[in-house]
Amino acid sequence: MDHKKKALFSYEKISRQLAAVARGQLPADLVIKNCRLVNVLTGEIEEGVDIAIAAGHFVFIGDAEKCIEVNTKVIRAKGLYLAPGFFDAHLHVESSMVTVTQFARAVLPHGTTAICMDPHEIANVLGIEGVRLMIEEGQALPLRVFATAPSCVPSAPDLEDAGAAVGLEEVEEMLSWESVLGLGEMMNFPGVLQGEEKIHKMLEITREKRKVITGHFPLPDTASSLQAYIAAGISSCHESTRRQEVLAKLRRGMYAMIREGSAWQDLEETIKSVTENKVDTWRCLLVSDDTHPRDLLQRGHMDYIVRKAISCGLSPLKAYQMATINPARYFGLEEKLGCIAPGRQADFLLLSDLAGVKVEQVFIAGKKVAEAGKLTREVTGAAYPSSVFNTVLIASRLQASDFVMPAPEGKKEARATVIKVEEASALTKKIEMNVNFAGDLILTAGSDLAKLAVIERHGKKQGMALGLVSGFGLQKGAVASTVAHDSHNLIIMGTNNEDMALAGNILQQEGGGLVAVQEGKVLALVKLPVAGLLSTQSVEEVAAGLQQLETAFHELKCTLHAPFMTLSLLSLPVIPEIRLSNRGLVDVSKNCLIPVFS
Repeated sequence: MDHKKKALFSYEKISRQLAAVARGQLPADLVIKNCRLVNVLTGEIEEGVDIAIAAGHFVFIGDAEKCIEVNTKVIRAKGLYLAPGFFDAHLHVESSMVTVTQFARAVLPHGTTAICMDPHEIANVLGIEGVRLMIEEGQALPLRVFATAPSCVPSAPDLEDAGAAVGLEEVEEMLSWESVLGLGEMMNFPGVLQGEEKIHKMLEITREKRKVITGHFPLPDTASSLQAYIAAGISSCHESTRRQEVLAKLRRGMYAMIREGSAWQDLEETIKSVTENKVDTWRCLLVSDDTHPRDLLQRGHMDYIVRKAISCGLSPLKAYQMATINPARYFGLEEKLGCIAPGRQADFLLLSDLAGVKVEQVFIAGKKVAEAGKLTREVTGAAYPSSVFNTVLIASRLQASDFVMPAPEGKKEARATVIKVEEASALTKKIEMNVNFAGDLILTAGSDLAKLAVIERHGKKQGMALGLVSGFGLQKGAVASTVAHDSHNLIIMGTNNEDMALAGNILQQEGGGLVAVQEGKVLALVKLPVAGLLSTQSVEEVAAGLQQLETAFHELKCTLHAPFMTLSLLSLPVIPEIRLSNRGLVDVSKNCLIPVFS
């Protein structure tokens, strides 16, 4: 598909028609009678208005009787609220472990009508070809699927090994695609701050194409480092975990993406920057980032995030603005999407409860796609080519001996640097513990300490690294995943070497996925054969499989919610404080490898 020639929006052939319908000279295709219009442009509710739609666009708001003829479909809203469809401005579809098609099936009934995905997960495995495949799949769906061009593949090239690399040439090509709205999250903040030539050239290319540069700034420094990052042209960030960070970013000209995902739940704290400081919200966006399939089906998507923001004290109108017009404005799409106004695409929701975000019907381009929480039309996508399968390329079967951690210099005791995870947070802490050895590390029952391994799985023969992690509560068995941000190597956590080897070998055999084992037996397995990241099954089937996996985690005494999502972040060397890549233990703040034992 030629992305350069595919026009996402075109008024050339219909502008005269839209104007004629608005004047009552031609009939509308659809009229919504007597609704309560959620006007995100002015921040008010307009009572008892009609909305006329033609050729997939809004054409008239007011008394639309003049637009109705015999073939006009009329829906009597009877006082229902009519709001723009929700727009998720930053997410990784791959984190839901389903294809774009299955993701659309899950979120459309909840009122999400547009997304801007950053497909850097699949780019780390398959490169630009993986990005192209996901974008092409999205273009065939009723959901409006936009993307940003992955900027950091791999995220930290001196500290990890990915399956592919995206350079300036690939970024420039992707930025020329019509559906690519900007540069994906700039995770290499050290490169930005230190003036790395390649990074700043990438920023320059994006600015020349007049597209936005999305950010990833997780440091607590809200002074010099943050302002240097903003000065480089980076205009948004979704990594804030404290209200002070959001406020600093807003005050210095950034768009603040307030995140509420499955495992990293920051909204309750970060929304206080708005509710308590009473600042203007026009640069605030609500985003999901990473969402578990079960959460998509059970609690919802953007509707859930808007509802939670309201429950935390944000006014309903501001919450709707932060999920509709604000993201459209950020990406330069305000004249096309994000509001109810003449000439805009007719993507809208009918709701029975504004504050409760009770979505009754969902329309895209004036066509109903969902009602009462169910799709009203079939949503199907293209099959993936054979080249995306069988991507777990480890030279040989793993052995228990691969996971032995001997004491330094033959000591019986040592000081260990350990990764400490926390519930519902993407951050980790760097802690130290005393550990004992008897040839191999002794993991004492009840110590909440587990071994961690990251193994390069892209056929580059770059080896593996071992480390230690605390906070999962794991007491027995082992778990493994090929979803391991962002290089997506094979990550294994366990309490004994035999189960760790078994877990890794199962995923090697299956071509990727997630697995939990105990005493040589498989407790749960979720197969992800597409790049080791995505399932070929329905979102409902994947959600059920992940529920079995989470049950297995709990059988191993793990205490976290969505523990596999927290596990998947332990190899991402761009989020503080400490991570494990296939090259070793990474001190993120210092951007260097450090020893496990001292």
